[in-house]
Amino acid sequence: MNYRIDNLQYCKWSRKIFEINREAGLDAVHVTIVYHEDFDELLLEIKKWDKLFKENSDLIFLGGNHEDIEKAQLEKKTAIFFGFQNCSPIEDDINLVEKVHELGCRFMQLTYNNQSLLATGCYEKVDSGVTNFGRETIKEMNKVGIVVDMSHSAEKSTFDAIEISEKPIAITHANPAFWHPAKRNKSNDLLKTLGDSGGMLGLSLYPHHLKNNTNCDLDSFCEMIARTAEIMNLKNIGIGSDLCIEQPDSVVEWMRNGTWSKSKNYGEGSKNRPGFPKQPDWFKDARGFQNLENGLKKIGFSEDETNGILGNNWFNFYKNI
Repeated sequence: MNYRIDNLQYCKWSRKIFEINREAGLDAVHVTIVYHEDFDELLLEIKKWDKLFKENSDLIFLGGNHEDIEKAQLEKKTAIFFGFQNCSPIEDDINLVEKVHELGCRFMQLTYNNQSLLATGCYEKVDSGVTNFGRETIKEMNKVGIVVDMSHSAEKSTFDAIEISEKPIAITHANPAFWHPAKRNKSNDLLKTLGDSGGMLGLSLYPHHLKNNTNCDLDSFCEMIARTAEIMNLKNIGIGSDLCIEQPDSVVEWMRNGTWSKSKNYGEGSKNRPGFPKQPDWFKDARGFQNLENGLKKIGFSEDETNGILGNNWFNFYKNI
């Protein structure tokens, strides 16, 4: 079986977007349901998703493990896997890790750009690594079955997480820094260590992480994948598009500032511009997976390798985790 998995989207969810994901043949999508929300606010977001699942039961359902990806393909639906882009929902309570897993959480970032109670984000000047609370949280995440996600984390913290975690971690949405030196893109050393540990890299289609941004061309992106496969095993590479379809521009400021700042801090990676950047023409939404398939084959990837990058590698990661 060949699966199509996008391991990170943060769209303004609607039936239209679920239909686009089905048209793209996506069997599973890891969706960001919270950034800076605390536990009580998380419960409100889950209520919204309960409504979405009920109203769109012919298109989506809540996924819990790899068997749900198999089920989704058989039923021609998309399994939705919940993820957090920050550790805010567990507040400062280790017991909430098990609680959020029970509520459906399967991925959690230890940080979102800044220092958190668990680790250091990529925008901090000093990277002090994973904290004592972070170590305990990683142990608990391993135990209950939540993947450690270090997409927005600083380098030492990410190395620490790989070393501490007894299960492979993920960087669900980022690109290699050799191709485009955005703050959030990752070094060759880190990618090699990630791959050697069995961890997964989800390559991002978010323009601030792309060479030439919105004007990035498909060939360049596929060449980057080929070069990344020289650093880490191809079986550890997938897609985490970071699509933010139909989100209002005001959401960007909230994502970056949360509840910790009153300044208009758009971040260096965004060149201090508010609003969401325009997607490349060849990946306006998940239907761009077809362009990716064509581009990967054109650059020399085999059918099996292409299917691996576009979903099978993530499926195997879910299965092994």
